[in-house]
Amino acid sequence: MERFDIKRTSTDFRSKDYYMNIRRALVSGFFMQVAHLERSGHYLTVKDNQVVQLHPSSCLDHKPQWVLYNEFVLTNKNYIRTVTDIKPDWLVRQAQVYYDMTNFPPCDAKRELERIVKRMQLKEESV
Repeated sequence: MERFDIKRTSTDFRSKDYYMNIRRALVSGFFMQVAHLERSGHYLTVKDNQVVQLHPSSCLDHKPQWVLYNEFVLTNKNYIRTVTDIKPDWLVRQAQVYYDMTNFPPCDAKRELERIVKRMQLKEESV
């Protein structure tokens, strides 16, 4: 970054945005490794529709609607491990090509993402 004279910036550790910015950075790199909590109560990986569960070693104390995961673990069940809670609008903003709704399999996640895309388009039109 110094070679290209790009200024490095960081969020202050005490800022309320500190951890959110870390999660946003993770979405930029791991946007293909996302699962959505379906109405039936199980998680479904986005795009390939694999039914998965949060690994028992997960330290999340709740079941977030959207999670980003680092590992897909196959035992007698499909688990996702090293997970974090994310916001779906981050996916649409940071990986627009991957989250293009025209080549997305039908599922609850697609319907929710379509609502988010419409909401974002309405905001842009009103500005």
